Amino acid sequence: MSAAMNALRSSRIVTTERLMMIPPGKENLPDLMRLKGDERVFGWMLHGVRSPERAAEELEDDIDFWEVRGYGTWCVFARETGDFLGICGLMERPDGRGVALRYALWPECRGKGFAREAARAALAFAHRAGLKRIIAVARDENIASRAVLTDIGMAPAGEFRNQGHRMLVFESRG
Repeated sequence: MSAAMNALRSSRIVTTERLMMIPPGKENLPDLMRLKGDERVFGWMLHGVRSPERAAEELEDDIDFWEVRGYGTWCVFARETGDFLGICGLMERPDGRGVALRYALWPECRGKGFAREAARAALAFAHRAGLKRIIAVARDENIASRAVLTDIGMAPAGEFRNQGHRMLVFESRG
């Protein structure tokens, strides 16, 4: 990676009290393949669990998205240990609903406030970047995710059905 690319990437790093969120690079592929291939994590996500090949394609897409948009998905790490905890970030929803906040962390991270901390930081980054409306979508039965979205100040903004599930839309206007 060139010095200019390294500088650009580091300007997009977000830190919180306990987390470091870094735009993904090729070095993150092994972690992303494990995370995206795990039913406990990606079973809740749009399009479900990913094959290793699909995870690699999505990494390329994420890198390109950052290049074009100046925002995207981060790899989330614990600042204290450097452990990979999951992903959090912003994506353009394929259904045309807009830019969406999303997060997926290892089940071992649940109940510790990491998703809330990462999601709050990503939402703040989005609004600083000039994005006026950010949405998030959660399955009705995903109580934990709905709690995170409410706690970070996102408001209910509609619902729809997807593959037999009631999906709730939340929004934040900056």
